[in-house]
Amino acid sequence: QVQLEESGGGLVQAGGSLRLSCAASGRTFSSYGMGWFRQAPGKERAFVAAISRGGTTTYYADSVKGRFTISRDNAKNTAYLQMNTLKPEDTAVYYCAARLAGSQYSLGAYAYWGQGTQVTVSS
Repeated sequence: QVQLEESGGGLVQAGGSLRLSCAASGRTFSSYGMGWFRQAPGKERAFVAAISRGGTTTYYADSVKGRFTISRDNAKNTAYLQMNTLKPEDTAVYYCAARLAGSQYSLGAYAYWGQGTQVTVSS
């Protein structure tokens, strides 16, 4: 089992940057593929990015490709989401999640979730 806690959200102007962190408890962090999802008001939770257990493979939603970068530090039990060139449509609650198997794009494949961190991008 793993517990996740996001941090780093906040209010930023369009064009700005934020770096989200996801700190994981436990000694098996490197066993999990990690993902970031977001949920805007009135919308379903949606895939943003994912990274393999070793950090060698990454996946991105088309809407963030080229602007966001997912990474992880297994020695620190932490995953990151660097968000650049932010747009108002990036405003959402951002969640990190951990999975052992299944598609990295699928919410249902992720067994563990953090509480979320709010990101607000003003125009």
